[in-house]
Amino acid sequence: MKVIVCKDYDDMSKKAADLVINNIKYKPQIKLGLATGSSPIGLYENLVKANDEGEISFRYAKSVNLDEYVGIDPDNEQSYNYFMRKNFFDHVSFNEGANIIPKASEVDEKYAKEYDKILDDFGQRDIQILGIGENGHIAFNEPGAMLSKRTSIVKLTESTIEANSRFFENESDVPRYAISMGMADIFNAKTIILLANGKKKHEAVKRLIEDKNISTDLPAGFLSLHPNVYIYVDEEAYRG
Repeated sequence: MKVIVCKDYDDMSKKAADLVINNIKYKPQIKLGLATGSSPIGLYENLVKANDEGEISFRYAKSVNLDEYVGIDPDNEQSYNYFMRKNFFDHVSFNEGANIIPKASEVDEKYAKEYDKILDDFGQRDIQILGIGENGHIAFNEPGAMLSKRTSIVKLTESTIEANSRFFENESDVPRYAISMGMADIFNAKTIILLANGKKKHEAVKRLIEDKNISTDLPAGFLSLHPNVYIYVDEEAYRG
């Protein structure tokens, strides 16, 4: 793992975006794995800027997303589908149909199997973007006795529901289930970029970098097994 400590969120976003931009210049038909949440917004803003300035184009690029809430309408402002359109897809040059986001209208593993097929057809990603939860989860792979290899319907932990409640009017409005890529799916990328910012992420980042053992109690810790991981952190996340 390569750890890049940045002075603040803007610096983190710019440096991570530069790596993505350089990869797009080298391979315009790049396959991307994308994440939602507050951490990658700055990265997306930098990619939009590079697209607007003609430095890069997404015309030949394709993407798949990590996860989505179960039972949420794509046009709901708190859905990850809406998030991606608002913060990225609607502002760059992707062709229609080039962006795939998982969906599940109810708690049923058939939707997970459907997304597995989509991921298998999509093939290995060139870059996978990740955030990290305060409890060390990546996508919605939560700490526990076991971790899913492939896409699954996940019951969210109380800590994740609490963390996500800031995006909803009431905590009771936060969906209790999500559809999420599994660990093997996340690892199916040539390069992984993990973003972490803010003091609340410090303990998870510290464990990710310093722990000598790997445990399902810290799903992000398994990233140490991947051959090409870049961890971009701001000072607050790194030093606490």
